[in-house]
Amino acid sequence: MLWSSLLLLLAQNAAAWHSNDDLMSFKTLPDARAIKFDIQYEDRDRLTPGYWFVSPYLHISPDDPTSIYEQYQTGPHIYDQDGRLVWTGAPMFDNRNVFDFKTVTLFNETYISLILQYSHDGSEHGWGVIMDKNYEIYRKIPVREDLGWFDIHEFNVLDNGNTALVTNYLYEEITLEAFNRPDEKTFLEYGGFAEIDINTNEVLYHWNSFNEIPVTESVHYTKYSAVEGAPGWDYVHINSADKNENGDYLISMRFTNTIYLISGQTGTIMWRLGGQGHSDFQQDFVFSKQHDAKFIESHGTHHIISILNNASDEEFAEEEISSALIIELETGTTPMTARVLKRYNRPGGDLTRLRGNAQQLPNENMFVCWSQGGFISEHAPDGQVLMTASFTTPRFSNYRAYKYEFTGRPSTPPDLVASVYGSDETNLITNIYVSWNGATDVAMWKFYAQASEFDHPVFIGEIAKHDFETMFIAHGFMDWVSVEAVHENGEVLGTSIVHRTEAPDWKNVGYHGYVGLPRPQDPSTLSKPQADGEAADSIGDSSKASSGADTGEAEVRKATSMLNKTYETMRSIGGLFGMILLLAVMAGIMASYLLIRGWRVQLYHRLPTGDDMPEVEYHPRSD
Repeated sequence: MLWSSLLLLLAQNAAAWHSNDDLMSFKTLPDARAIKFDIQYEDRDRLTPGYWFVSPYLHISPDDPTSIYEQYQTGPHIYDQDGRLVWTGAPMFDNRNVFDFKTVTLFNETYISLILQYSHDGSEHGWGVIMDKNYEIYRKIPVREDLGWFDIHEFNVLDNGNTALVTNYLYEEITLEAFNRPDEKTFLEYGGFAEIDINTNEVLYHWNSFNEIPVTESVHYTKYSAVEGAPGWDYVHINSADKNENGDYLISMRFTNTIYLISGQTGTIMWRLGGQGHSDFQQDFVFSKQHDAKFIESHGTHHIISILNNASDEEFAEEEISSALIIELETGTTPMTARVLKRYNRPGGDLTRLRGNAQQLPNENMFVCWSQGGFISEHAPDGQVLMTASFTTPRFSNYRAYKYEFTGRPSTPPDLVASVYGSDETNLITNIYVSWNGATDVAMWKFYAQASEFDHPVFIGEIAKHDFETMFIAHGFMDWVSVEAVHENGEVLGTSIVHRTEAPDWKNVGYHGYVGLPRPQDPSTLSKPQADGEAADSIGDSSKASSGADTGEAEVRKATSMLNKTYETMRSIGGLFGMILLLAVMAGIMASYLLIRGWRVQLYHRLPTGDDMPEVEYHPRSD
C-alpha cells in the first residue's frame, strides 16, 4: 500500500512537472508556446516603464533534437509588465538556447543583441547576433577559431556599436608545482575575454587568465583536488566583462571570488576587489561567486560598479542571502577603499546559487534576475521591493533578464486566422483572431471583409488591443477578411494579408439550414458596425451582419423549414385533425410573413410637404 501511494504521488508530480498549464497558446501562432509569469506588485506606481527581456531555457547545454513534435518554447522573449507576451523569437532561432538578450545602441538607434548558443552537434560554434527594431538580423558575429566557441556569458556591445566584448574559455595541460605536486599534471581551463570589431569581426584585444592569475587564487580547487582531463579545472570561471572610458576592462571571476581591473594598455592586473586575502581594497563587506560586474560610473580614480552577489554556489554558501550591490571604489587613496552604497536583498531571503544579473534602470531603480525559475524583481532606490515575478513552472530558468523601453515594428504583417460557425442561417458567426509578433505600440485593431478576393474591403468593426492575441466576433459569414493595426494617434502601422475564412464540415457539425450549405455574405449590405465599446463588451462583437431584409428572409426560410417538418409529421398523423393543424400552421406563417413585410415597408416613408419646403425623411421610433 505504501509503495503504491508513493508511485501515485510520483506520477502526480510528473504530470504537474510536464503540465501545459504554465504555457500560453495562440491560434495565430500555433507553433509557439510562451511561458506564463506569476507576478506580485507591491507598489506599481514606482515601477520603471519598460519591457522584460528574458530568454528561458530548459537545460544550460543544447538539447538534442527529437522526433516528437513540440511547440517552440525556449529562446528570446519580450513581455510587458503584466506578463503579457510581446514577442517570441523561439521559432526564429529554432528553439535553441539564447543568452544575454537585451537592447543595445548602434549609431544612436536602439537595436537588440543576443548570444545564440552553439549547436547540439557542434556544427555551429555560436554567434553574437544583433537585430534591428524590425527583428531582422543586422549582424552575426563569430569568434576567431583559436579563441574557441562563442561563450554564453557575455556579449557586451560598446562604443555606439563599433565593438563588442565577449568571454571565452581555453585549456592547457600544466604541472601542479604551485600545490607542491610537481610530478602530477592536470588540464587547466582558463578564462579570458576579447574585444571584437563588429563590422569586420577582427579581434582588437584579447586577454586570458593563464599566467596572469595563479591557480592558488581559485576557491574552487585546492592542493587536494584530483587531476582532470581536458578541458580540466575551471579554476577562475569568467562570467562578465565591461570597459570604461579609460580603455580598461572590468571582469568577474566567479571561482576566485574576485573582480579584476585589467589594463587596456599592458594587460596587467591593475587591482583586485575581493578574493581570499588578495583584495587591494580596504572594504567593510564581503561577496562571493558573483556575476555581472558592470560599470555604472568610472572617472579617473573614482568608480561605481554593480554586481550580483550570489554568496553561494552549488556546494557552499558564504552568506545566508543573495543580493545585488552597488559599490563605490576609490583607487586614488592609500589604501584604496571600497564601500557598499546600496544593497538589494533577494526577496524571500533565499540564495541564488547559479547565474543571474543586476541592472540599474534610468530612474535608479534596480532590476534583478535571480535566475532559477525566471525569478525577477524590481526595487526602488531606497531598497523597497516594488515587484516580483517568476515563471509559473520550475521547469525553465533564465540566465539574465533586463528591462528596457523599446519600440518594436515587425517587418512581417499581422497574423490572422478566421473561422465560421453556426447551426442555421440565423446564427452564423465568424471568429477572427489577430496578433502581431513583436509590435509594441498597437492600440486598436480594425477589421475588414470583402465579398470576394477582388472586391474592396468593407469595415466591419474594431476593438482595442489588450493582449498578444485578440479575438473578434462578426455576426454572419465573412469569407474574405483582413485587419489593420492602428496606433493610438490613428496611424495605421500595418495591414494583414487577406485571409479566407475556414469553414467546418457543415454536415458533421449539425448544420440544418434551409437550402444547401451556408453562403458567404456581402459585407457591403451590412448595417453600420458597432462602436468599439459595444464590440469590446462582446469580445470583439462586430456589427449586425444581416440587414432587416436578410433577417426577414432568414426567418421565413426557418418558418418554411418548420412547415416542411410539420407536414412530414402530419403525414404520419393523418386524418382531419392533421389537416386542421396544417392549415393553422400555414396561416401563422403567412401572418408572420405579412408582419415582417409590413415592418420592412415602414422603415422609411416620405411625408408630403409644401412646394416651398424641402423634402424630409420620417424615421418611425422603434422604442
